[in-house]
Formats: sequence, structure tokens, C-alpha cells
Amino acid sequence: MARPRAGGGWPAILYTFKKAAEAGPFRLWKRMRSKNACKTCALGMGGQKGGMVNEAGHFPEVCKKSLQAQVADMQGAIEPNFFDRNDLNKLLALTPKQAEDAGRVVFPLVHHEGGTHFRPVAMDAALDAIATALKQTDPRRVAFYSSGRSSNEAAFLMQSFARIYGTNHVMNCSYYCHQASGVGLKMTLGIATATVELDDLARCDLVVLIGANPASNHPRLMTQLADLKSRGGHVIVINPIRERGLEKFHVPSRPMSLLFGSDIASQYVQPLAGGDLALLVGVLKVLIEDSLVQHEFLKANTSGSQAVLEDAANADWNQLVASSGVSKEEIQSVARAIASAKACIFAWAMGLTHHTDGVGTILALCNVALATAQVGKPGAGLLPIRGHSNVQGIGSVGVAPALQPAVKLALEKAYGVSLPEHTGLDTYSMIEQCDKGEIDVLFALGGNLWGSNPDSDLATRAMQKVGTTVYLSTKLNPGHFHGRARNTIILPVLARDEEPQSTTQESMFNFVRLSEGGSQNVEGQMRSEAHIICDLATRVLGTTPVDWKTLTDMDAVRKLIAQTVPGWSAIENIGSTGREFTVAGRVFHTPQFPLPEGKAQMHRTPLPTLSNDLRLITLRSEGQFNTVVYEEYDLYRGIPHRFCILMAAADVNRMGLKDGQRVTVRGEAGKLSNIEVVTGNIRAGVAAMYYPEANCLLRANVDERSRTPAFKSAPVWIDV
Repeated sequence: MARPRAGGGWPAILYTFKKAAEAGPFRLWKRMRSKNACKTCALGMGGQKGGMVNEAGHFPEVCKKSLQAQVADMQGAIEPNFFDRNDLNKLLALTPKQAEDAGRVVFPLVHHEGGTHFRPVAMDAALDAIATALKQTDPRRVAFYSSGRSSNEAAFLMQSFARIYGTNHVMNCSYYCHQASGVGLKMTLGIATATVELDDLARCDLVVLIGANPASNHPRLMTQLADLKSRGGHVIVINPIRERGLEKFHVPSRPMSLLFGSDIASQYVQPLAGGDLALLVGVLKVLIEDSLVQHEFLKANTSGSQAVLEDAANADWNQLVASSGVSKEEIQSVARAIASAKACIFAWAMGLTHHTDGVGTILALCNVALATAQVGKPGAGLLPIRGHSNVQGIGSVGVAPALQPAVKLALEKAYGVSLPEHTGLDTYSMIEQCDKGEIDVLFALGGNLWGSNPDSDLATRAMQKVGTTVYLSTKLNPGHFHGRARNTIILPVLARDEEPQSTTQESMFNFVRLSEGGSQNVEGQMRSEAHIICDLATRVLGTTPVDWKTLTDMDAVRKLIAQTVPGWSAIENIGSTGREFTVAGRVFHTPQFPLPEGKAQMHRTPLPTLSNDLRLITLRSEGQFNTVVYEEYDLYRGIPHRFCILMAAADVNRMGLKDGQRVTVRGEAGKLSNIEVVTGNIRAGVAAMYYPEANCLLRANVDERSRTPAFKSAPVWIDV
């Protein structure tokens, strides 16, 4: 397949027509324009200003990801005889796309150890079986997990149920994506989220985009970058892969951009995988050597700066260049651009967090932002690019192993109970406990937990040791089958725009949106996630001290959130007023931070030791959302299928390989055969393969502070 010259544009428009034909043009238009938050990325589309509208009220705001998710939810039901025709062996062979395309799950399903088929079961029978398993199990041997798909209300109810039941093993998918961002930001600034709002992107004159590919994964962010360039601003892209969409992008909603394209990257830097920390220390070293550090700002607004600056000043240039894979001259250019910007936003995704020192990299980025006074003023700050439309919200409302002390006290007062004190498991620690046979029940609110794990063989073995696993799902995914337990129950749930009551979601800009819900796309036994959680809690705990039936009213749940979660008081009346809001205390337009003396805390960042092997990055394609695969080919990279390895020409030649050759790729945990070599514009010493298919290669090397696996700096070897 030929590589496109740009991202977006007419191919995106033609794809829209294709998806409209699949779902029905008027039917799709009606769904896309409904007052519901986007189901995919966390930029914040939809809500009470209507679908295809961003937080600032601009129309049209829409992307292929949103269309793909919407059309997928508008599929018909899984055929009644699907599970008769497909035994477990056939289900295990399904690709992510084949499972997604099977249709909507519309009735509960069960599978028992040793059985050959998944079988339908009545909803009450399924809930009774789950309740029995929970009542017969020590709460410390039970784990609750949530993806970023769920609403704030359902997530709050789940973590409340889990803690009143008696466990702190409450975790979310951010442990496998942006947990390092949250830990690093919390250590430095006292909050774990973005310091900017959407309007700040219109105020800045420089965006440093690191370890992210929004052209494929967050297309609506490209509109902001194109607008920045059109008003004379600059974009520095730091990414081992030279993504064509980050060089030129055709924004469909901008006529001139659609016709002629918008140049995006002003400078494109290609470091080694895992080399960003050394690059950022190098940037700080240049600022020191060129007398560009804002010492007065640091003195007034930070602590710990002296040790950080001394470390950077004493860093060896040869080591920084070798570790980063970036020349001294390029590092100097990046540093001087940041220092000369009036307002700079640092935006990043999992290219920075998926490393064994992901937190250290975020701390190094924060050090650069503080040293240049590019945080704590309008148009400047730090922006983790979240991948799912409510992954930030579920964390905000308490889906985490440890509650903030104030939230814990408020919940105990609201519910009239004492909550458990034991240390909760993070997501990967939970998988380790499963492998030890220490988890008897696993309750998963959406997502594909199995497919999100490194070392697929370990994940399979571990999850199949669980006694009972419950999945709340709209559609099938391979995790249902590979990540099955001795007893597996799949409960069908409504999609966001099918909910009978309004729900809320939080964007990556700390903006809480109201989704009004709507009618079902397909008939069946689906229920709202909140209703299932309350029903199950009643069966397990009864109606005292909490009457869970009253919490099937989402306004009642929002009242509890307002009472217990700091910064969320405005959510109490959002159901009646429709007034969406920014979570209080998170956007910093002045350098006052919720840490001692109002000062940010800078941290030393020693360089990690990296291997000299070929380092693998796992990535998503343009036709993919998280573990969900909508299209097998990758349009923007011109890669024909998902079992390929992208390599630099220099590495291909050095290893005596050829473009198109089939090879075996070995990792620390496993191997994949019949993988096609694709030569592309990627940094020598770095290779890329698709997630989740390549997860089987990766040993679970995790960052000690965030517990996030290193999906983007794993050693691999090529066998012919």
C-alpha cells in the first residue's frame, strides 16, 4: 500500500460516507448530533452543546475514531446461534476485529471450566451467581477494574460498592497508560491532571508534542495544532517514528486546510525509544549553559531547583547524546525554542509513560517547564493527552487502590460505615496475584484487561486461575475468551447514548460534560452499568447501611459525588441545569500550586540504563482505538496488515533483511513468526509493532513508581 502524503482530508471524508452507508446516513447523523460526550478520545466533544461540538462550542468537531465507535455500537445483535456455531476453540482464534464485528452482546453469557461453549443465561440467574460468589469470598481476594468507557456515576458506584463490601483492590486502565503522568505531576505540582484548559491551546505560540501521534489517535487535536501554525506559532514533534500526519494534515472542517493541507511540525526530532529523559536533561543543560533559566521564577515558585540544575549542569554531553540518540545541536535548538516562546504547552502521550522510568521522564519534563516559567500562566503548561473519553473521570471519582484521605473520610460520613484500610492492588499487581491463585473474583467494568497486559502467556495463565470473572461489555473482545476464569460471566450493557438517564464524563482538560443518554440501538437484555452495580450490591449487601436502590437515580449519585470529591461540587445539579464545568483547582494560570508554601517541587532525574538491542515500540494504527481494531490496515503509515514490524532502512540493511521479508521476532517473553518487515521512516535502533498483538513478546518490566509496563522500550531480536 502506498504511503499517503498527509493525514486527514478527503480519505477521512470518504471514510465518513462509507461508515454512514453501513449505519444509515440519517440514523448516524442523529446519533452523532445527540447530546452525548464522545465515546473515544478525551478531548471533550458532545455534551450539552450537542454532538460534534467541542468545549468552546465550535462545530463541526468530529473524527474517524468517534465515527468508528458510533457505527460499531449501532451494529445489530450477535446472531442467536453464534455461540452454537462457535465453540471455545473458534472463539479463541478470533482477531480483535472479528470479535468486534460479531455484533452487540444482548443477553448474558456464561462459560464454566471444561465447557466447550459459552451459553446464554437469564439476567437474574447471572446476577445471583455473581452475588453468591462474592458472598462466599473473602473481600481481600476480590478485585474490581474499570476501563475509561464508563460514566463517572457508574465508576463512583463501583468503587463505593467495592469498599463497603470490604476491598481496596479497585483499579483502572490508567495503570497501563498515563499513571506515570499522574504520579509525576502529583509529585511536582500537587495535581495529577493537565494544568491547562482547551482555550490555552488558542493562547500558546509553541506546542512541544512528545511521544504522541494525535494524527492517528486524537485527530481533533490536529485542528488545534493546525490553527496554531496558521497564526504563526510552532510545533516541535519529538517521536522516534516520522509520522506523516504530524508533518502535514488536512483538517476536513477547515476549507483551506482540506484543499491544501496544513503544515504541522516546525521541527521533527527522532530520539531513541526511551531516550526522552536524556533529551530533556539535555534541554535543561542547554538552558543553563545559555543563561536561559528563569531563576527568579524558580526562587519564588519552586523548591528543589538547585539540586536539579546542578545535576543537569554536570551531565556529560556524550552520555546525553548517546542515551537520547539526538545530536547536541538538535537539543540546543529545542531548548532555545522553548525559552523564546511566550507561552508553551508540553503535550505528551504514552511514548513518555511506557518505560521503566516513565515517572522520571515526566519529572524531567516538569523540570524543563518550570525552569522556563512555562507553567502557571495563560497559554502555557502541561497536557497529558488522555486516550479514553472518561479515563480521567473514573480516577477523579475514586477508582484507584488508595482514596485521598479527605475523600475517604467524606465517604465514610456519607455512607455511615468504616472503609477498609488495607493496601489496594494496582492493575499489574492484581495480575500477579491472579497468577498466585490469590484472586477468587474479578469484576471488570468494560475494557479488555487481558489484551491490555504485557506477556500474553502470563496474562492468560493468571486470569484463568481466577474463580469467577465478570465482564460488563457492549461487544465481544478476545479478552473474554483468553482471559476467562473457571466461571466466566459476560453481562450486556447499554452504550453511553442508550442510557435511560443522563451521565457525566470528564475530558482531559478537566471539563465535566453531561450526556443525556437516549434510546437503545438494538433490542435485548442490556442494562445500564449503574443499574447492574446497584442490583448486585443489593443482592450482596442488602439495603443497609446503604439503600442501593435509591442510587439507581443518577441525580442522587451526583449529589454524593459533589459531597465527597473535592472540586466537584458543581456536579450536584448538572442533571437539571445542564451546566457543564471545569473541575476546581486544576487549571493553573498563576504559579500557585497545592503543595507546601504553594510551591512546585522539582525532582532529580538520574538517567536510566538502556540496552543496545533493537528496542521495540508497540503502537496503535489509524484504524484502532485502544485494544479495539476497526480496520486491519494502517492508512497513514501505508502498512497493509497488523503482523508487520516497522524498521529503519539502516537496520534492515545491517541485518541483511529485505523489505517485505517474513521473519520471526523474539522478545523477552515470547516470539511471533511470519512477521513482515516494512521499511519506514523510523529511528535506527528502534522498531515498531502493533498492540495488542505484540504484547506476547514483552516481559512485564514495570516502572517502580507508577507500576506501568514498558510497552515502548522492549528489547527484541530478529530471526530469519
